[in-house]
Amino acid sequence: MRSKKILLMKFLSIIFLIMPFFVFAQYGVPTGTGLPESDDLSDIIISIMNWLLLLVGVIGIIGFVISGILYMTAAGDSNQIDRAKTAMTWSIVGVIVALMGYVIIKAADSMLEGSFF
Repeated sequence: MRSKKILLMKFLSIIFLIMPFFVFAQYGVPTGTGLPESDDLSDIIISIMNWLLLLVGVIGIIGFVISGILYMTAAGDSNQIDRAKTAMTWSIVGVIVALMGYVIIKAADSMLEGSFF
C-alpha cells in the first residue's frame, strides 16, 4: 500500500513538472479579426450559412435535451409526455430542415459556379 502511494506521488510530481512545458508550448499568436479575408459574395454567404447552421444545431440540441428532461419528469402524466414527444419531434424536424436548406444552398452555389460538388 505504501509503495502505491509513493508511486502515485512520483507520477503526480512528474506530471506537474512537465505540465508547464505544454502550457508554454504555444507558437504564434493568432492575429486578425477571424472574419473571412475574401470580399466575394458567395464566400460571405457560405460563412453566414455556416454560422446559422451552427446556431440552429445548438438550438436543436438544446430543444432535444429540454424535451428529454420533460419526458423524464413526466411521472406518468400523459399530457406532459405528449408535449415532450412533440417537442422532440419538432426539434429533430428543425435540424433536418436546416440541413436540407444548407445542402440546397450549397448545391445552388456549386451549380452557379459551374462545378458540381
